[in-house]
Amino acid sequence: MANESRPCPCDIGDRFDYGGRGQEVQVGHIKAYVCKPSASTDKAVIVIHDIFGWQLPNTRYIADMLTTNGYIAICPDFFVGQEAWKPSNDWASFNDWVKTRDAGKTDKEVDVVLKYLKDQCGAKKIGVIGFCWGGAAVQHLMLKNPHLKTGVSLYGVISRFEDKHSLLHPTFFIFGEKDDIIPLEQVTSLEQKLKQNCKVDYEVKIYPGQTHGFVHRKREDINPQDKPYIEEGRKDMINWLNKYL
Repeated sequence: MANESRPCPCDIGDRFDYGGRGQEVQVGHIKAYVCKPSASTDKAVIVIHDIFGWQLPNTRYIADMLTTNGYIAICPDFFVGQEAWKPSNDWASFNDWVKTRDAGKTDKEVDVVLKYLKDQCGAKKIGVIGFCWGGAAVQHLMLKNPHLKTGVSLYGVISRFEDKHSLLHPTFFIFGEKDDIIPLEQVTSLEQKLKQNCKVDYEVKIYPGQTHGFVHRKREDINPQDKPYIEEGRKDMINWLNKYL
């Protein structure tokens, strides 16, 4: 399930057997998964998927978790119909593949989703979370989109926006101590630069012993030793959203 003979640069981890409580809708030029809480709310969270795309059950599980915490959650297809990465793909082709999917070019899609959330869902306070590729997209959006209130970047690929740190909105950065994709030196450097340049509230947190993808790609029942950190990461994410939305 997790370790194919040629794993992609970030392992898919434990695929959740999860169908989702929401529904797929058309939002402008893209498809999206939407889940709404039972009580009406004006708070919403955009969920930006990782390289495995908007249909990964693990990501929908997190979107539904946001809904149980009182948020409208929407996970759009930020690859706009292009294929998501598959664990069976040849990892030698990954760099070419990812060049056609730029985490810094999500603005058009986010504008469409913001309009949908405001017009169709009555959302007034909107935040964003993202994983891996999506975590980099969160950092990009926190640097430039005035309509989002806050963001949580989960193991976002730092090297993508190495020299940009003047965040517009409070942002929470989640990293794993044993992440093979994001070395701790990069995390330390990010923290130093934020300290020097950032005028809004932010937090950078490293979770002991955790690997890339731990918050959404690890199942607690398969990884009991990681369960406390998986739960802590999810709780920290929700608490941050609660604080700023």
